[in-house]
Amino acid sequence: MNKSTIDWTEYSWNPITGCTKISPGCKNCYAEKVTKWLKGMGQEKYKTGFHLTCHPTLLKEPLKIKKGREIFVCSMSDILHKDVPDPFIKSIFQTMQLAAQHRFYVLTKRSDRLYSMRDELDWQKNIWMGVTVESENYLYRIDHLRGTGAAVKFLSIEPLLGPLPNIDLTGIDWVIVGGESGREARFMKKEWVIDIRDQCIDVGIPFFFKQWSHVNGKKTGCLLEGKIWNQKPDFNGQSEKRLINV
Repeated sequence: MNKSTIDWTEYSWNPITGCTKISPGCKNCYAEKVTKWLKGMGQEKYKTGFHLTCHPTLLKEPLKIKKGREIFVCSMSDILHKDVPDPFIKSIFQTMQLAAQHRFYVLTKRSDRLYSMRDELDWQKNIWMGVTVESENYLYRIDHLRGTGAAVKFLSIEPLLGPLPNIDLTGIDWVIVGGESGREARFMKKEWVIDIRDQCIDVGIPFFFKQWSHVNGKKTGCLLEGKIWNQKPDFNGQSEKRLINV
């Protein structure tokens, strides 16, 4: 496992690497760019490039760390990609169950497969499940997520590509919003972010604002109307109300 630069987690664990693009949010995929760089550096794990590859030898990595950590699962892929065999997905879940000292964040754009497998996966409370929703066209992913037995359900609205004025947040425990970074970053309007934040406030859901869209990413900062919004649920899904005023 590697330490992560993502604000809402500590480590990343990648028993799967590589992916394919399925929606507009994938256009400027950071994982594809990082994979190309790592392959160029000669890292064995990335010798197949962005071709989807399962790594059975990495399945037990979280068990080696005894102290509880926050771990993003498959940050360089999508655990529910069609080419990942069902038994391999279940093996990842088995490791997460055994490593109960950790909090695992699982995120997918393949919500249809998530829904179809919902009764085959064991949902321990340390396994947080999320879906990416980049525009109104993908709100249906929230319905699929809602149908799972995950104890904590979250939305990654990143990159936010358009307004989301009427999100059904029933059963959702956490919302993350962020803009795109990199030379081809697409623009994100301030009013889109404010509206989503206000929807979260209205129903009492923790809101985490990651960054504005910009070619230089985090150099644009993460202040929203003069505040840092880094709220998270606690381990049982109840808000810690971690709002820091700047």
